[in-house]
Amino acid sequence: MKPSLFVALFTALLPFGAEGAEVTFTAPNASDKFTDRLRSASLSLSTAAREDSTAQDLLAAAQSDYARLIGVLYAEGYYGGVITIRVDGKEAANIPPLRAPAEIRQIDITVERHDKFLFGIARVAPVPPNAELPEKFATGKGARGDLIGEAARSGVSAWRDAGHAKADITDQSITADHADKTLDADIALSPGPRLRFGRFEIESPAPARRASRVRESRIRAIAGLPTGKTFSPEALNKSAARLRRTGAFRSVVVTEAETPNPDGTLDITTRVVDAKRRRVGAGAELSSLEGLTLTGFWLHRNLLGGAERLRFDAMVGGIGGNSGGEDFRLSGRFERPATITPDTSLFLLASIKEDNEPDYRERSIEIGGGFSHVFSKTLTAEAGISYLYSDIEDDLGSRSLQHLLLPLRATWDRRDNALNAKSGQFVDLSLKPFVGLEQDSGSGARLFADARTYHSFGAADGVTLAARAQLGSVAGADIREVPADMLFYSGGAGTVRGQSYQSLGVDLSPGVTVGGRSFMGFSGEVRADVTTSIQAVTFADTGFVGQDSFGTGKGEWHSGAGIGARYMTGVGPLRVDLATPLDGDAGRDFELYIGIGQAF
Repeated sequence: MKPSLFVALFTALLPFGAEGAEVTFTAPNASDKFTDRLRSASLSLSTAAREDSTAQDLLAAAQSDYARLIGVLYAEGYYGGVITIRVDGKEAANIPPLRAPAEIRQIDITVERHDKFLFGIARVAPVPPNAELPEKFATGKGARGDLIGEAARSGVSAWRDAGHAKADITDQSITADHADKTLDADIALSPGPRLRFGRFEIESPAPARRASRVRESRIRAIAGLPTGKTFSPEALNKSAARLRRTGAFRSVVVTEAETPNPDGTLDITTRVVDAKRRRVGAGAELSSLEGLTLTGFWLHRNLLGGAERLRFDAMVGGIGGNSGGEDFRLSGRFERPATITPDTSLFLLASIKEDNEPDYRERSIEIGGGFSHVFSKTLTAEAGISYLYSDIEDDLGSRSLQHLLLPLRATWDRRDNALNAKSGQFVDLSLKPFVGLEQDSGSGARLFADARTYHSFGAADGVTLAARAQLGSVAGADIREVPADMLFYSGGAGTVRGQSYQSLGVDLSPGVTVGGRSFMGFSGEVRADVTTSIQAVTFADTGFVGQDSFGTGKGEWHSGAGIGARYMTGVGPLRVDLATPLDGDAGRDFELYIGIGQAF
């Protein structure tokens, strides 16, 4: 090789700096929104913004932008557009990649859309009667390129929903007529045979990987694949979701066999990787009045080889606070998935606790069990039976109660994010009938509902309105005949911020304050994003506690309001709220609350 040729090649490959490179972007007659889409697709803009970009990087980015920007034009129905990309005055496409200039100072990008094309022929066939193709994929409508792919996928999905698992595209003809400014899109589908679910196979792990500790019989029972039934993508997705829901697996992959069996069935294979068998966690929440609350849990997955789960939770609250004293709770819960049906789990529970509250002290033991059922992605419910022993000291004196509980609970959750919701709704409804097992223990029912809704608006949905309503009632038993923690108080982080913890109850007579048999609580928040990590909040809460079951008799309201801030972390928002009462000591007393997660 001649020295001059070697030096030229070596020089072309050197990573010369691109410091100071400027990129201009022009899209004549385009809207700001469309121009933003083009700019977002440009690799030149993002590459020039990097401090470590070289001239070689910039040239490669400029040359790749032709295809990237054409993709945006086609997606919006512009098939006659012209793209010009000049690197220091030279068309980027004409610069050999191995002869990049030593320095690039200017890249000028111009995108001319020209006229928008309309669909001439817009056809996907054959499709089943219930197929729903995109409404805008029709003759005379704007010929957006992304609509073609969406229509084809919709047709294939409709056949798969009808049991034709191997439906596919067999032919496609896409022709642009520049004279008439029309685009003909003709997609041919082949539905293939209607199939039924076949065998559910569990893939053997690679030699270097350990087989799942969960028994194969239990994996099949949990998945609940309807073998012999007509193929359904929804049923297949449910099977995978059931396996993931157990928490026993770090990953779950479900695949369809490439070729159906001669008998019209399609085998399904799953590959699972076990999650770590044990997990521990801890949390803390601080209130200026209630003090410090510490929580922790220990979790054992796949306890008996059937994806069972055993969890112990512990809590110590009221540390250093002025809320009656320290509270202690220890509970355990065992769950066995796929009991009775694939979506039904058996649970057993036990708990022991001591509550030292401003108006009472209660020690209790509860033992029970029941079943939980997943009806859909958004609706779950559980029913059970348990024995509860309570030892109570309050202004009514000392007493021991024994009850048989029959708790029912349903949760409907359509929030986009449980820890930091910006849209959706949440409803938690519990009904707890109870039967007294001795003379001083009453019989009746406790009802409690917690409903929340969220709505966001503004740039990037940066402002969120959050509202919450809580309603509760204890019917059929006198106040002294039920455990103290089944009655209602208001005040504190979970009800009315700014008011002292459980400061609102029912005054039966001078010096005798107990919980009420009815409760109403309402909260509203405005959450505004200041940055991607910081959120400012204003809020107001109000609560009512009544002596009677339905709030018709003696009762009282109180309210609070304040401001707060949220710092987004990987485990949820770090919450800081400062609140004051709106009655009584309004504007003079302040309460500080610190915790993880939004207030509701």
